[in-house]
Amino acid sequence: MDRIKVKIINESGFELPAYETFSSAGMDVRAAVKEPVTLAPMERRLIPTGLRVQLPHGYEMQLRPRSGLALRHGISLVNTPGTVDADYRGEIGVILINLGSEPFVVNPGERICQMVVTNYTRVEWEPVSRLDETLRGEGAFGHTGLS
Repeated sequence: MDRIKVKIINESGFELPAYETFSSAGMDVRAAVKEPVTLAPMERRLIPTGLRVQLPHGYEMQLRPRSGLALRHGISLVNTPGTVDADYRGEIGVILINLGSEPFVVNPGERICQMVVTNYTRVEWEPVSRLDETLRGEGAFGHTGLS
């Protein structure tokens, strides 16, 4: 597994994002709210993290829902995965949404999402008039049946 150094400013008052297990791909991110924030069902809110990062060129950070919050409470991210580009220097915010049927309280320091840092490939478009044929062809959504 590759390792990179990433500069981070932590103004949250809480610990830095961390991997919970040795093989975790994502680090848990905490809510930098001063008091509890209640999300009503179907309500979305920008939750601050108090974190600012300087990713190396060629890397991005993705913000993803935490599976436990999604399963137990219906908490997700509106723009999942949220993308933080290498040239962004502002505070990282998380757009949480409550898809559950009950209000959900986000407490100060609560783990609200996970972040994954990864490298990416830049595309150079090659305009053509025809694409190579495949067995699938133009088969779209549901083209292989229900099972």
